[in-house]
Amino acid sequence: MAQYDFDLLTIGGGSGGTSASRRAGALGKRVALCEEDRVGGTCVLRGCVPKKLLVYGSHFREEFEDAAGYGWTVPSPTLDWKKLQEAKNREMDRLNDVYKRLLRDAGVRLIEGRARILDAHTVEAGGQRYTAAHLLIATGSRPAMPSLPGIEHVLSSDGVLSLPELPRRMIIVGGGYIGVEFASIFNGLGTQVTLLVREDTVLKGFDEDVRSVLSQELRKKGIDLRCGASVRDVEMKADGIRSVLTKTGDTLEAEVVLFATGRVPNTRGFGLEDVGVKLDEHGAVVVDDASHSSVPHIHAVGDVTNRLNLTPVAIAEGRALVETLFHGNPTRVDHSVIPSAVFTQPPVGTVGLTEQEAREKHGAVDVYVSSFRPMRHTVSGRNEGAMMKVLTERDTGRVLGFHMVGVDAPEILQGLAVAFQCGVTKKQLDAAVGIHPTAAEEFVTLSDKRS
Repeated sequence: MAQYDFDLLTIGGGSGGTSASRRAGALGKRVALCEEDRVGGTCVLRGCVPKKLLVYGSHFREEFEDAAGYGWTVPSPTLDWKKLQEAKNREMDRLNDVYKRLLRDAGVRLIEGRARILDAHTVEAGGQRYTAAHLLIATGSRPAMPSLPGIEHVLSSDGVLSLPELPRRMIIVGGGYIGVEFASIFNGLGTQVTLLVREDTVLKGFDEDVRSVLSQELRKKGIDLRCGASVRDVEMKADGIRSVLTKTGDTLEAEVVLFATGRVPNTRGFGLEDVGVKLDEHGAVVVDDASHSSVPHIHAVGDVTNRLNLTPVAIAEGRALVETLFHGNPTRVDHSVIPSAVFTQPPVGTVGLTEQEAREKHGAVDVYVSSFRPMRHTVSGRNEGAMMKVLTERDTGRVLGFHMVGVDAPEILQGLAVAFQCGVTKKQLDAAVGIHPTAAEEFVTLSDKRS
């Protein structure tokens, strides 16, 4: 008779939790997954997927405008916001069903209800207790909302995805990737957007050329980008309009105020500290490079560990853990070579070190930068630029970082990320034959060096 009900019990049905559970199930292990909401997690239900669908929707206004330059006569287009929302929601429902089916096909038992850990092998959920040889915490993250007067009148990135009406004006607080992405989305859909950023410009932590170019492009799109701005309070007026007072004394008004001020690990209320699981100052589960927590048999992957909060990283961590625990194949995830994208208009793609990081870690580096107007806009007339940047180690020529702002940047950087992981050098880039005419070929023709 088995000592435990399951070999693995996962808490959290997001990308990391489902990938680990499915992999363990495919290996013939007895697996259960506890989820109090729909299956899919932040990415599928409240992040990457619905946001990307809105990104696609927001592009069409400029596409219609650009068509005129190519000889097309297009009637003045109008947006049916409710129809867009309904289409998005149908896709969310479909994906929820797909995730449930994938778990079922892998032999994973879905336990609906909020879980609480009682000890290193026991979980209570839905009024019942379950035991497992290993517990996996994959509860993700939640929006971080500051404590200030009137915060109850604002939306988080979760809530803004379900707006019943498209606002005429919107104030977005926060210059990270969530803030700039939503600024681009709603600006593209026709909303007047004011973006308040506490830092000197957007995307803190990204390469300085990326930050500078993107901020210029956002302003060219008509977004009112205000840097060095912090909010003192928010008031709701009698007509439903939100009034935002900044710390410099400016008063701004809008139908919707979105606070995109980051996310924090979702660790409250699961009993983690009661059983001795160590959390850091941000509330993240502290894990080693194998995703083991401070308590034997309790593990954690994804945003709840606050290592690198990206969906593919959570998936990789989940699968690596299962390979280590159940397949006799100790596996680690290398967090140093993870590509990322920001789906603004124009979008950002990046992998490797920023210029500042490269200089700090490697001393002498060579910097190659190209800024240009995409070919499509030479005819459309749109005032939109692109920037590509390659950083190399001076002595060896090894590429230390790729960065791009421009149309298709995420698609282009995915291929370059493979080359980066293989240790590509500038000499190898120079030897490659470009595909002409494309924007991507610029990465293999860069010759002007900026020291």
